[in-house]
Amino acid sequence: MTTTTPLLKIGELAKRSHLSVGTLRYYESLDLIKPADRAANNYRYYSPETLQKVEFIKKAQALHFSLADIQRILSIRASGQSPCALVDELLDKKIDQLEHQIQSALAFKSELETFRDHISAIPPTAPNDPTICHHIGIVSLDV
Repeated sequence: MTTTTPLLKIGELAKRSHLSVGTLRYYESLDLIKPADRAANNYRYYSPETLQKVEFIKKAQALHFSLADIQRILSIRASGQSPCALVDELLDKKIDQLEHQIQSALAFKSELETFRDHISAIPPTAPNDPTICHHIGIVSLDV
C-alpha cells in the first residue's frame, strides 16, 4: 500500500509557514516556489517540500540574502549541485560590506562628536529668535 503526502492549498502553506498568501504568490512570481498542481478551479496546490523551501527562504532572508541571491542558490540546487560555495562567497561579500559600513559609521560618529564639541560653545537659540536651533543652523549643505 502506498501513501501519498497530501498537497497543501496556498492558504495552508501560508498558515504553516507564517507568511501571507500574497508573499507566497510573490515568491511564485519570482519562481522561488512553484505549485505542484493547479486544480480546475485555479487553486494552487503545493508539495510538502515547498514548505521546506519556504523555510529555507526565510532563513536566508534572516541572513540578509536578497531574493535574487536566494533564487541563484535555489537554481544551483535545482540543477543537482550544491550551492554552498555560492553561499560562502555571498557571506564573504556581506561581511566585507558590513565591515565597510562599520568603518563608515565609526567615521560619522567621530564627525558628530567633533560637531557636538564645536557647538557646545554656542548658546541655545532664544525663544524669540526666528532660527529654530542655531546648533543645526550652522550646518553647511555645500556638497
